[in-house]
Amino acid sequence: MQKKELSLQIVHPHAAGIDVGSRSHFIAVDQDPEHVSEFGVYTRDHLLLIEHLRKFGITTVPMESTGSYWQTLFNALQSAGFDVHLVNGSQTKNVKGRKTDVIDCMWIQKLHSLGLLSGSFLLNDYVQQLRTYYSHRQHLLEQSSKYISKMQAVLRLMNIRLDDILRDTTGKSGIAVIEAILDGERDPIMLSSFVSKGVKKSREEIIASLQGQWRDDFIFELRSCLSLYWIYEKAVLECDAKLESELLAKAPSIDTQVDLAQTRKKPLKHSPKFNIQQVSFAFFKTDLYQIPGVSHTTVLCLLTNMGNDIHKFATGKQFASWLRLVPNNKISGGKVISRKTPPGKNQIARCLRMAANSIGNQKNHPLTPFFKKVAFRKGRIAAITATARKLAVIIWNMIVKQQPYSAFDYEKLDQRRKYSQLKNIQTRLAKLSLSPEELKGVFERASLSNI
Repeated sequence: MQKKELSLQIVHPHAAGIDVGSRSHFIAVDQDPEHVSEFGVYTRDHLLLIEHLRKFGITTVPMESTGSYWQTLFNALQSAGFDVHLVNGSQTKNVKGRKTDVIDCMWIQKLHSLGLLSGSFLLNDYVQQLRTYYSHRQHLLEQSSKYISKMQAVLRLMNIRLDDILRDTTGKSGIAVIEAILDGERDPIMLSSFVSKGVKKSREEIIASLQGQWRDDFIFELRSCLSLYWIYEKAVLECDAKLESELLAKAPSIDTQVDLAQTRKKPLKHSPKFNIQQVSFAFFKTDLYQIPGVSHTTVLCLLTNMGNDIHKFATGKQFASWLRLVPNNKISGGKVISRKTPPGKNQIARCLRMAANSIGNQKNHPLTPFFKKVAFRKGRIAAITATARKLAVIIWNMIVKQQPYSAFDYEKLDQRRKYSQLKNIQTRLAKLSLSPEELKGVFERASLSNI
């Protein structure tokens, strides 16, 4: 019997393959090593690379997502009219053995020409700009918090226990006390006068906590940290102003007759200074503030890191999977050998996990019973991930399907579970064919055990 030769169909006949590097890029236009070319990373090299691809009639180009080196080349090729695909590195892993840049780019070209590579999800240019502002804002807040921690450490070294009497060291009272210390005030009674009368600690305890052991080196460090703290706080306000202007520039018209829900969510210290609820409603046409546990920061993160690109996901499950909040089930031989959630650094997933963690600490939240049930079975970390996935699906349904938020009725669920268990007990008792006396004894023993 003659054996049939198996062959794969060419899906992309005009495909190239690019191995992205930090100092040079290797381009393969076919499976001939002599046609592999190396180009630099400067703008002039990008122009030469584009001319090289056009010379060979290339229309589609895949490249591996390597750090941040791919971004400038990706934008240049996309602006030149090529169909560019950003591919995850797990799809382009070569077979074991000799590995060179020439072999890698030829392997990428071969996989793409056979249709074996799928491009990654990329945001539109406008959302990418918003994401840049948001990431910079987060960096500023991180730096600001570092100097807050340094000021607290310096105060403790001088035995000024400001963090014991104030919830926020850099609040109105805390800053007033620090500035008085830097102005030369050392009397604890005078320093206590700068503390607000709304502080719950007694006046005697406040005075005792402000009696310090003064040193010039610590005072110098405290002054320097405070000045840097103000620099970062000013930069955060400037970033908020830029974000507001960019959002309002492309925000759809807002229907002033729509009455947004009056929520009790108080803005935190570093929440956006503009009306993020109104802006998000203009983009999403739904009020995400109706979801308990979703804060100003969460809505801002979703708006600047996803925007209306959330409509590109066909289902809420796909959205949650892209956020890497869904277990990656690996099945072999009919058995699940792994259920680990894939690691990731998505900012939206991070905010949803923080929201889920706060839900686990609440008593009356609609998702608290679900959180506790998962935490009892698999631990708190798994419960945070599962609850964050629930929030992601709720958000997708509200934005894409334009469904208003509806709290899940867990009392009705408990009644259904109780009815199901009673029906199961009745079925099992019927199979035992118990006499009336035996059945009566069962109920008597059950009642005694509950006493």
